[in-house]
Amino acid sequence: MGDVACIIKVMPESPEVDLEELKKALKAKAPEIHEITELPIGFGLKALMVVAVVGDTGGQTDRLEADLSSLPGVERAEIVEVTLT
Repeated sequence: MGDVACIIKVMPESPEVDLEELKKALKAKAPEIHEITELPIGFGLKALMVVAVVGDTGGQTDRLEADLSSLPGVERAEIVEVTLT
């Protein structure tokens, strides 16, 4: 068993969502997060690009995606890339 790095795009519900607070909530929910960057989308809305490393055992990336999607202020979270580490 090894690890995989995944990039997850987290879309806030609106431009009014406090991104700094959302970043703190993401890290608290998923300690396996290594980096979070902001990606401008348009009209003041920014997505958060989350880089995390999880085990390659079945369902770990899906669990992480579901955990991040469940946070208040998050419209959706979707995996955009997965690579072996």
